[in-house]
Amino acid sequence: MSPGERQSPSFSQKVPFATASDRMEILHRYLDPSTSLAEILFGLIMTLTFTLGAGLIIEDEGRAGARELLIAVIGCNVAWGIIDAALYLVGQLFDRGRLQRLGVAIRRTHQRSDAVILVAEELNPLLGGLLSPRETEALYERIVDNVSRKTGKKNSITRDDWLGALVSFFLVVFTSLPAAIPFLLIDDARLALRVSNAVLVALLFFSGYWWARYTVSKPWVAGIAFLLVGTGLVAAAIALGG
Repeated sequence: MSPGERQSPSFSQKVPFATASDRMEILHRYLDPSTSLAEILFGLIMTLTFTLGAGLIIEDEGRAGARELLIAVIGCNVAWGIIDAALYLVGQLFDRGRLQRLGVAIRRTHQRSDAVILVAEELNPLLGGLLSPRETEALYERIVDNVSRKTGKKNSITRDDWLGALVSFFLVVFTSLPAAIPFLLIDDARLALRVSNAVLVALLFFSGYWWARYTVSKPWVAGIAFLLVGTGLVAAAIALGG
């Protein structure tokens, strides 16, 4: 490795002073940025839906109501974390199975041109004209040659799949924890609820601000957009009885 290159840390390596960027690299080793963002937003919106709609419970039952609310919020996010982890595993198996089906179709074609067409149908939307027609055709032909020489592998859940599911679970669950902190520090249950709501709304903004670095969006614009859209979704969920 050259001096200018930087090795990504693994879970087995000790990172004594890991930066925020290093931690995100570890996170996105198993979940792509869009998936991890979706998990975080889901957890935040789910928690906000509970806490914003809990004013009457806090008003009537005070600290006891706040305790019941926290148990319900964390329990709900744990349940959905398990569901999301299971759906992640299913999604991984499905994606690999779909590609394996494409590989089988390529190997079964009698005409090389037909196999190239199958690859083109899969990759044309992804490449989006980045290559010239000659370069694109040469790439597809190489893919056909490589796939034709290989045999299909068994589609089973891998170690990385399990780790990705675990990360997905914890992202959904951990987003509910900031909502609990004000109730542990503030005796006034109603004030604690408002502080909890403010923390979650701020996290919506921060999520948009941080994830804008993966796009061409301006961080402040993305943060405000996430805040507005997130609170709008929460308002719709409360209005519909969610």
